Amino acid sequence: MMPFDMRPDAVMQELMAYSQKLTHGVRNLMEVGEISSGVTPKTVIYQEDKLTLFRFNPPAEGGKSRVQSKTPLLIVYALVNRPYMADIQENRSTVKGLMAAGQDVYLVDWGYPDRADRYLTLDDYINGYLDRCVDVIRERHHIDKINLLGICQGGTFSLCYSALHPEKVKNLVTMVTPVDFQTPDNMLSHWVQQIDVDLVVDTLGNVPGEMLNWTFLNLKPYQLMGQKYLGLIDTLDDPEALKNFLRMEKWIFDSPDQAGEAFRQFIKDFYQENKLLKGGLEIGAPVSLKGVTMPVLNVFAEQDHLVPPDASRAMRGKLGSKDYTELSFPGGHIGIYVSGKAQKTVPPAIGKWLDERD
Repeated sequence: MMPFDMRPDAVMQELMAYSQKLTHGVRNLMEVGEISSGVTPKTVIYQEDKLTLFRFNPPAEGGKSRVQSKTPLLIVYALVNRPYMADIQENRSTVKGLMAAGQDVYLVDWGYPDRADRYLTLDDYINGYLDRCVDVIRERHHIDKINLLGICQGGTFSLCYSALHPEKVKNLVTMVTPVDFQTPDNMLSHWVQQIDVDLVVDTLGNVPGEMLNWTFLNLKPYQLMGQKYLGLIDTLDDPEALKNFLRMEKWIFDSPDQAGEAFRQFIKDFYQENKLLKGGLEIGAPVSLKGVTMPVLNVFAEQDHLVPPDASRAMRGKLGSKDYTELSFPGGHIGIYVSGKAQKTVPPAIGKWLDERD
């Protein structure tokens, strides 16, 4: 560590440079303009209640689509955050990477639940909304089966859906997806075990997104609520870096409320009773991991603090599929979508794996 120069002239020079950076930074903040929510052009294919099914518009070269895959890929994101994390900026877009790998990409946007959605259940989300989205895509492409890519909680939903409807899923990709919700290193799980979820839902109805967001941030409070804002000072004079920071901040605090009954069931059945792994889970019908019989690619992050690697690797040997592959990424829960290394490795690997089974 370099010693701090305490000479008055050096201190004054440092303060002047700091003041200039702040002044320039405030000007950049005032001129930053609108922060986008996703960057890839897309078309609305289907809507129902709060849900929207999008198809990302295939880029054309010479009047011909670059899509190569015969089987469309549906991205299923979590309920607790917004899905544009997978398409957050031009050079950090899992969606763009998948399209560059020849995939025809669709995405489920669950929207923002309100009081009218208080009694939606996991059955409504998985056997209702998600199943109808799958059927819309199957009908559009005149095929029996599609590919699914489930992210985080959306991966857990995709596992359940694939177990319940194997006749509609050709290949399944899971990213940072929990299966064992009670691994020793899962801090979020340790907290959740102590929650009286019945009291929470019966009192609040829908669970506020702000409350969940506060919980996630407090898993790493120094890094997520202190250190990053100190580091912001170093990016204030760089308009592009500032926009990138604000995009991430927008996503972090863009947290939908959670439909009360679905939240109650997810916390009880998955976190508190670990039924997906141990058995006894019912979502309209009994759910067993042995019912997942299609090829599965399981992508997880080695430094994931929300879904520890062991929580995801727990599906190994528990599925009914004879074709199971793991892809380990040396990063964290968010880095797997937005880091430069992830962009170069993860989407191409998913595309290659799907092509080999297309």
